[in-house]
Amino acid sequence: MTASVPAVAPAVALPQARRDLRLFWWAGTCDALGSQTSGLVLPLLLLTLGRSPAEVGALAGLSAAATLLLGPFAAVPADRGARKRLMVGSALVSAAAMGGVTVAVAAGPVPLAALIAAVLVERCATSCYEAAALGTVALVCPPAEHRRVLSRLQAGERAALVAGPALGGLLFQAERWLPFLADALSYAVAAGCICALRSPLAPRREQRPPAGREHRGWRARVAEAGAGLALIRRVPFLRLALLWISGVNALLVALYYTTVFALQDHGRGAAPLGLVLALAGAAGLAGALAAPRIAGRRSAGRLLVTVSWLMVPPAAALATAREAWHFGLLFGLLCLLTPVATVALQARIIQVVPLGLQARTGTVLATVSGAAAAVAPALAGLSADRAGAAATLLGCAVLLAGLALHTTCVAPSRTRRTGPEPL
Repeated sequence: MTASVPAVAPAVALPQARRDLRLFWWAGTCDALGSQTSGLVLPLLLLTLGRSPAEVGALAGLSAAATLLLGPFAAVPADRGARKRLMVGSALVSAAAMGGVTVAVAAGPVPLAALIAAVLVERCATSCYEAAALGTVALVCPPAEHRRVLSRLQAGERAALVAGPALGGLLFQAERWLPFLADALSYAVAAGCICALRSPLAPRREQRPPAGREHRGWRARVAEAGAGLALIRRVPFLRLALLWISGVNALLVALYYTTVFALQDHGRGAAPLGLVLALAGAAGLAGALAAPRIAGRRSAGRLLVTVSWLMVPPAAALATAREAWHFGLLFGLLCLLTPVATVALQARIIQVVPLGLQARTGTVLATVSGAAAAVAPALAGLSADRAGAAATLLGCAVLLAGLALHTTCVAPSRTRRTGPEPL
């Protein structure tokens, strides 16, 4: 086996690190809150403008494709030392794009081409920001604080996931342009917070990839962008992390959409679905806050195995649920469990991946898991149409059990091997 050299955070004074981590938390949470606020109402705006569901779906697909394709290339300059400039510039571009949407919606009928262009610019800039943000924790945070900081960041994102749609709906009812203004302001706040960071957001020179490689043609650029994927292929633990994160994300999305189908089959409306989302969001927030205390007492391998098996019973029980609160409690239990394993995995990934490859490796993990989650709704809908919602939920539970069995077999050996070896 060939393992990677563990990343070591640079020497940053603890008060400065805490201040910078608070600013980084505010940047990420404001960004997530603004995105959730406008993301809910964008399809509603298009539908009220007379656009068809097919056009709305096509715009969502284009946005997702732009995010998935651009991230690995944006991670290269971030790993080379341009992380802070890339994050600030991307946030400002996103703020300008959402500001343009705000002005266009407030002025009157919005041309579809202009709206698509603005949304694509915002999505591309956001993918660059997210790619550059990966690795910031490793550069600022002391290793002993990784799990606590990661849990706080995840809690902020989950709180935004709960509050954002509700805020977007209220603002949209008041004025259709207000959610987009809120999103633009959130990007401006994020840019200001990143600008105020004092810690160097770049690895030391000896921890960066060899200089000058970016001038050797397009093949070298592709190789640089694929360095994170190459590292994942070499390190067994990273392969396990990629499989587990992608599998769990896809199956949770499939379970959610199948729950929606089951509620519709039972004659339930939008209010029960809101109850399911509220319970799931609250449970996910509680799990993220409790993650450092739980994860700090156990190894990543033991947590991964335990959480994998604990997810199987609630997933199987969803097949027998009938009332909305049954679905909400069971799905909430799943969302309560996953942050514990996710925080432990992320902290271990930060330790395993070299500082000069943090953004590229993290982008590969995010891209693959995002692609798996994007395909899951279509597969869940196809299965629900042919076999029924209950059979689909039971099938997801069987797949979770298979993932848990595989994790049990390989996790102990792949998480114990921590000795630094040359790449």
